[in-house]
Amino acid sequence: MPTTTPVQPHVLLVATPFQSHVNPLMRLGRRLAAKGVLVTFTTALRAGIRLDEVSGVDGFRVECLRGGDLWEPDDPRFVDANDMARHLSAAGPAALEALIRREAAAGRPVTCVVANAFVPWALPVAADMGLPRAMLWIQSCALLSVYYHYLHALAPFPDTDDASGSVAIPGLPSLAIDELRPLLIYTSSQDMWRQMVVTDLGSVREKVSWLLVNTFDALEHETIAALSEHVPVIPVGPLLEPETAEADGCIAWLDAQPPRSVVLVAFGSLVKTGDEETAEIAEALASVDRPFLWVLRDENRALLSKDTLAAATSRGRGKVVAWCRQARVLAHGAVGCFVTHCGWNSTTEALAAGVPIVACTRWSDQRINAKFLVDVYRVGVRSPTPVSRESLRRSIEEVMGGPEAEGFGLRAASLKKRARAALADGGSSDNGVQAFVDQISELARSGGG
Repeated sequence: MPTTTPVQPHVLLVATPFQSHVNPLMRLGRRLAAKGVLVTFTTALRAGIRLDEVSGVDGFRVECLRGGDLWEPDDPRFVDANDMARHLSAAGPAALEALIRREAAAGRPVTCVVANAFVPWALPVAADMGLPRAMLWIQSCALLSVYYHYLHALAPFPDTDDASGSVAIPGLPSLAIDELRPLLIYTSSQDMWRQMVVTDLGSVREKVSWLLVNTFDALEHETIAALSEHVPVIPVGPLLEPETAEADGCIAWLDAQPPRSVVLVAFGSLVKTGDEETAEIAEALASVDRPFLWVLRDENRALLSKDTLAAATSRGRGKVVAWCRQARVLAHGAVGCFVTHCGWNSTTEALAAGVPIVACTRWSDQRINAKFLVDVYRVGVRSPTPVSRESLRRSIEEVMGGPEAEGFGLRAASLKKRARAALADGGSSDNGVQAFVDQISELARSGGG
């Protein structure tokens, strides 16, 4: 009997051009490609965005959005996040449609479009072209549940500036209003990013067939179960940097340090500390008698006097770098504490590495993430922000040598084990990815959406 050649499913990934948004979507793409899916990743490339994690990966292609009215990558207007969002909302749809048509003309018809949150224009383009759609929520399921319950009026959220008290949401611990204040639900209704959340999640049940979340069942089981009664949540995380990624110069330095001795300080790709706060961090690190690795971006480093930096790195205990492969560094056995802003990528990387944390939160989901890290998972402490030298010094010492230090380490190690189990063959997140692959493979075979 004649045989037919299996039709390879083709997933198009569409990301917001922020590194913290690009990374988890690329990492999802690597996992899809490993299961036989053809993956094309796209974004409106802008200066500073790194795409090297997927270099040479079989079945993974990068095709940046281009043409039409799109700005060039080095256009200075990309620096302003609001200007960028408005521009992409206007110019992105035509560029995305053109890309999808080029793929079809090249014999690679797209089976499904997956967009991360804050690309509200991408899924309507896919819908208009008759393509199935999925969303990757790159933050915690807890935050997703907060937004969903707010937007669909499923829980009572005070809306006055002087409100106090807490909010009860199924599957979540009680959340104090102060822990919700940084969220977009409490910004102006004219805020561009708030409008995107409303667009993304206000009608998400009608927009997507799959809501993929960068989390794992053992981490947020109750939250996932409760929210799944409303939307099709599929945990696929933690979406981590590949272990095969090329090491940077930090690894050799870490190799020379004692086990669990190093304090890693990193506040992500968006947080910018002021000159006084940057100096306070330097003074705190100088006063802690422990080796440290401080990821200090160039624009923050420019705020620091040479004398202050020299004092912090005296005696050869400290190393200051502009960038590092954070997940690789966290996974190194020399790292014993992570001073972090608690962005979700950093949070999941720390949990997957089993490293206790000092939480120095700023905005968005970070206070909620810190609540879980400190009060629920009990793997670290909060340090007040803006950072002061004394509070940061005390927090580091509490995590690394205080009465609870051993407990922090044991609980962090347990979460590391459960994160790895979720990613292993047959684990909860691996099963989630496989179920998605099976369904889009059937769509590819049937030729329909």
